[in-house]
Amino acid sequence: MTIKIKRLDHHGIVAGVIDDLNMVSLLDKHLPQDDKQEITPGEAIKGMIMNGLGFSNRPLSLSPQFFTNLPIEHLFREGVDASHFNRHKLGRTLDQCYDFGCESLFSLVSHQACEIEAVDCQFKSLDTTSHSLTGEYADDEDEGCDEHVIRITHGHSKAHRPDLKQVVQEMIVSQDGGIPLACKNWDGNSADTKVFKERAKALVKMVKTAPKPHYLVADCKLYHKDNAEFLSQLTFITLIPSTIKLEKALISEALAAQQWTTIDDNYQYRVNEVEHMDIKQRWIVVNSKAAGERATKTMGRQTDRAKEKLDKDLFHLQAQRFICKEDALKTLAALSKRQKYHQLTKLDCIAHKVYEGKGRPKKDAPVKQIVWQTSAKVEQKDEAIQHAIEQKSCFILATNADKKALTPEEILHHYKAQSAVERGFRFLKDPLFFVSSLFIKKPSRIDALLMIMTLSLLVYSIAQRRMRASMEKAHKTIPNQINIPTATPTLRWVFQCFEGINLVQTEETYDKTNIYLDGLDKLRTKIINLIGGHSLHLYNIQKSSVGV
Repeated sequence: MTIKIKRLDHHGIVAGVIDDLNMVSLLDKHLPQDDKQEITPGEAIKGMIMNGLGFSNRPLSLSPQFFTNLPIEHLFREGVDASHFNRHKLGRTLDQCYDFGCESLFSLVSHQACEIEAVDCQFKSLDTTSHSLTGEYADDEDEGCDEHVIRITHGHSKAHRPDLKQVVQEMIVSQDGGIPLACKNWDGNSADTKVFKERAKALVKMVKTAPKPHYLVADCKLYHKDNAEFLSQLTFITLIPSTIKLEKALISEALAAQQWTTIDDNYQYRVNEVEHMDIKQRWIVVNSKAAGERATKTMGRQTDRAKEKLDKDLFHLQAQRFICKEDALKTLAALSKRQKYHQLTKLDCIAHKVYEGKGRPKKDAPVKQIVWQTSAKVEQKDEAIQHAIEQKSCFILATNADKKALTPEEILHHYKAQSAVERGFRFLKDPLFFVSSLFIKKPSRIDALLMIMTLSLLVYSIAQRRMRASMEKAHKTIPNQINIPTATPTLRWVFQCFEGINLVQTEETYDKTNIYLDGLDKLRTKIINLIGGHSLHLYNIQKSSVGV
């Protein structure tokens, strides 16, 4: 008897969701087909997504190794082999994605996925990040003449790696489930204001044809005079930059008035009607207790560092000798004036006699000159520190949404949901995800690969959203990492729970083969029922009411 064991683990969930979204057929519809190839471009992209969501930290060139121990025909179709996912096929597929247009191709897939899953796209969050890359990526590469290819170059690194070249990625996600709706890659030195301006221009066209109002949520980089033309045509929620003078003035005014409307134990707000950049809008000054506590800790560290530096500067100053007492006092005063949260008090000078010659002077030795040594005490500016803490505990949200459409409480809620896009970027930068293994040399292929990585995030987010919605509807929970029931598990944790599920094939005789799953317990069955769709078939589970 021959026994073959293949690891299914969580890969059935990934493959099942991809199939539910009809992703392969959609991609094959738009990408050129080659009859000589064993797998289609859509299947190749499905394989890349599964590689990424396998969290094996394998670059694409090692995809055949990734699929070797997987039941690949079970996950794809009969006739598909691990060797079909070789670097030549995947490279050609990346080229096909780039030739079609990565942004357009992603939008097609995302649009179809959102329709199938009934994702609410009314509130969208926009943000950018940077991906650091190793390698030279010279500007004179063969495709350097293509004006549309992204330039991998040095720029402002959000990963704090100014030594590495980078590419900037823009992403829009739905606040419903954090589903990526659009992605676009930019030159490594692209500024956020430029990116946001171009995106705002594109969104204006889309909003004009939308059947209901859409809201764009973004951080303070969106709120820029260069974007004013397009912001006036969008309904936006954004953070006001602290560099705007009116921001500080309204915060100071709100703190002085102390006329807050309370939302909960953490948040209070005050509404101001303003016209800025020729846009009539509401500026909601939000006072956050949590932000105040963070500011207190931050200010503590800052003031400690500032005092250490001041003590050092004062020590060196006191080691100096001044010929003129007035100059000594002026130097002390200048040092005190430069301090933000400290001041020098009891400013004084000590006179020192200087005699002719060396050694101890005689009693009647003539005095050559009088020099002056500074003296002062360091005191903390408690009022200034408290004022800074109060300022940092407040922030201003701006919106041009109608008062009847969105309340201040709702505006704050939707702004806080901006974290969905930030979580998406953290996901893409996970060390176990293949973003850390961008060993591809051609910028066009890097452009395409980043798009496929975002497709991986789309599949992950859809599966997680579907599972959580099912749990909420059925009032069910599963144990988390420390065995405490949770109704909002991460899909990453679910993937870990699925380690150890195998597809076992036994060949007893020439014409008798048995295939069964090993390791599918009650908890895993419950989760598959929650996710539903094609995953039920891949785990050979009959749809049932969710128990356990």
